[in-house]
Amino acid sequence: MLKIVTLNLNGIRSAVKKGWLDWLAHQDADIVCVQELKAQDADLSPAEHHPAGYHGYFHFAEKKGYSGVGLYARHAPQRVTEGIGNREFDAEGRFLRCDWPGLAVISLYVPSGSSSPERQAAKFRFMEVFFPHLAALRDEARKTGREFIICADWNIAPTEKDLKNWKSNQKNSGFLPEERAWIARVKDELGWVDVYRRLNPDAEDEGYTWWSNRGQAWAKNVGWRIDYQLATPGIAATAVAASVFKDVRFSDHAPLTIDYAWPKIVQQWQSSNPTARSRK
Repeated sequence: MLKIVTLNLNGIRSAVKKGWLDWLAHQDADIVCVQELKAQDADLSPAEHHPAGYHGYFHFAEKKGYSGVGLYARHAPQRVTEGIGNREFDAEGRFLRCDWPGLAVISLYVPSGSSSPERQAAKFRFMEVFFPHLAALRDEARKTGREFIICADWNIAPTEKDLKNWKSNQKNSGFLPEERAWIARVKDELGWVDVYRRLNPDAEDEGYTWWSNRGQAWAKNVGWRIDYQLATPGIAATAVAASVFKDVRFSDHAPLTIDYAWPKIVQQWQSSNPTARSRK
C-alpha cells in the first residue's frame, strides 16, 4: 500500500501543541502533505522539520505567519520543485512538488477568498493561472507515464453533497458558482479524479474536512469537504480506502488519508532500501 495523508494545519506550531506529531507517528504514512504552515524555516523545531522517519520539504511564504506548504516523505524524492512560476502566488508559498520514479505528489494551498473582496479576486486570479498548469501536468502524465497526486486545501466544495448548508452558502466564497464550475472543469475537461469521491460517490457528512470555529459547527458537524486528493486516472483507480480522522482536533481542518494499492512505487522504494519492512 501507498498511504498518503493531507491536512491543512492552520499553523504547524499550533497543531503540534495539539498533538499532531504524536498522531502522525502512529499512522505509518508514506507521504504527508500539509498546508498553511504559518511559519518560516527558522521557526520550525527539528521535529517539525524532520519528524522521526521522514524527510521534510517546504515552500514557505515570504510574509511571516502566513500560508506555506510542506511535504513529509519516508523516502527522499529525486526532485523537489517550489512554486509554479508566478511571482504573486509563489511569494505566498502555495505549491510544492516532489518527484519519485513514476510518481509526483504535490502539496497545494489554494487561496481563500472569504476574508475580503480583494482576496476573492486573488483567488480567481490563482484559478486562472493554475488551470493551464493543471493541464500541463496532465500532458506530462500522458507523455511520460508518471502518475500525479495533488493533495490540497482547494478551498472549494465541489457539489451540494460537500457541505452541510449548501443553499445558504451559494453566494459565499468556497461555494460560488464560478468556483464550482472551475473545479468541475478540472475534473471533467482535464481528467483529474477526486479520489475520495470515487471511493465514496454518495457520502455526505462523513467526508467533511473543515468546520468553522464559529458557533457549534464542529459539535453539530456543519462542515465542508474542501480538502481532497486529485489524481491522474491510473493511480486513482488503485485507491482502496479513504478516511477522515475526527477523534482529535489538531486544526479547523481534519486529516484525509487515502490508501493506494500501487505496489510499483513501494517495490522501487524497498529495492533501494532492502532493510525497509514490507507494508501490507
